[in-house]
Amino acid sequence: MIIEQIYTGCLAQGAYYIESKGEAAIIDPLREIKPYLDRAKASGATIKAIFETHFHADFVSGHVDLAKATGAPIIFGPNAHPEFPFHSGKDGETFSIGDISIQLLHTPGHTLESTTYLLRDENQKEICIFSGDTLFIGDVGRPDLAAKSHLSKEDLAGLLFDSLRNKIMPLPDSVIVYPAHGAGSACGKNMSKETFDTLGHQKEVNYALRSNMTKDEFIAEVIDGLAPPPAYFPMNVMMNKTGYDGIEDVIHRGLMPLTPSEFELLVNESHALVLDTRSADEFAHSHIPNSIFIGIDGGFAPWVGTLIPDIQQKLLIVAPEGREEEVVTRLARVGYDYALGFLKGGIAAWEADGREIETIQRLTPEALKNESESHPENIILDVRKPGEFQAEHVLNVQHLPLDFINENMAELNRKQRYLIHCAGGYRSMIFASILKSRGFENIADVIGGFGKIKASGLFETTNFVCPSSKA
Repeated sequence: MIIEQIYTGCLAQGAYYIESKGEAAIIDPLREIKPYLDRAKASGATIKAIFETHFHADFVSGHVDLAKATGAPIIFGPNAHPEFPFHSGKDGETFSIGDISIQLLHTPGHTLESTTYLLRDENQKEICIFSGDTLFIGDVGRPDLAAKSHLSKEDLAGLLFDSLRNKIMPLPDSVIVYPAHGAGSACGKNMSKETFDTLGHQKEVNYALRSNMTKDEFIAEVIDGLAPPPAYFPMNVMMNKTGYDGIEDVIHRGLMPLTPSEFELLVNESHALVLDTRSADEFAHSHIPNSIFIGIDGGFAPWVGTLIPDIQQKLLIVAPEGREEEVVTRLARVGYDYALGFLKGGIAAWEADGREIETIQRLTPEALKNESESHPENIILDVRKPGEFQAEHVLNVQHLPLDFINENMAELNRKQRYLIHCAGGYRSMIFASILKSRGFENIADVIGGFGKIKASGLFETTNFVCPSSKA
């Protein structure tokens, strides 16, 4: 028996490859299916089933393409009604993979169709569960994503309480929990950096599994502190229900090499957004006017989904040389299928062609200190998440999380000078690039973010929330 967790860090997502006696199953596959096909081929195994724990909101699943490539059925739990052929599993139904079995446990709460899969070995011993977004390491799935007019987040949280107590917690403590996500995912609020654990240990440390917890207490704690979900979540759910273009077609379309002239023409004719995925340093030094920075070496895909509201937005890519396919693939993982091509030769080709570039000023903590003292009217802008800000921040700063820049743009003044920082410099450059593209000229990015600011010892900090803090 083989159980492999295939973890994708930028999405904090875990897919699973299971194999026994030449037969394999995939649980919660990502959109690009080649790694699963290659893995099965390497073992000489045949993929016999594709299990989905629920309709994912934070990425586009590879279930449709994988089913076409292998002939394996797509299996959902009860209450799932996709618009493509699938097997509607029943609570308690068991599926054989070689000489092991996988039992479907319907565990609604995160969504109505949410399902946990219990794996038993050839001796019928319970080995592990694939818990999807029902149970995370250190947390449970948020219950607000499937809320509707007739079903509140409190109702869903109550269902989640029952699912955990009746289906998961009675299992042996030795059972290993393999969730669909880890720390960094927006599908929960308190996930551990660990990507698996024993159920027994989770019963000891996971706040949501306390044995003496009442349902009302559970509901109150689970819904407390939930940030609004990223705007792209409902659109990913719809794609996972209805199907989508094949990823090979999406990649082929997005990998069109464009000369500077062709690139600029498409910007003007198609109203495409220029997405620059290089490093923050490179973007600050030179970039195409009105382009947005979201670096590939960071939380790339989730930030695209959070900050570009229209999933059908046409995109033109500026990428590190040789990483163009990676950029297009990672966009497709979250449903951004309309990349029209990339700038061949990158910014060097753009500049060599004599075209206009722009820059963004960067400040060290020392320069930030000097400027804040000589020009106290300038605003230090902290763009970290509310929890980070509340834990510790520089005195007398303005707080506006990057997550909510589109909603809170009206709070900013184009005539004001803003000195922008996050934790390490990635998010602040994204924030600065968005401001720059919208006509804010008097801005600067702080190199190294709050980490470097604190290490410099030049600024007084506090863990109290300023009245100006915005969520």
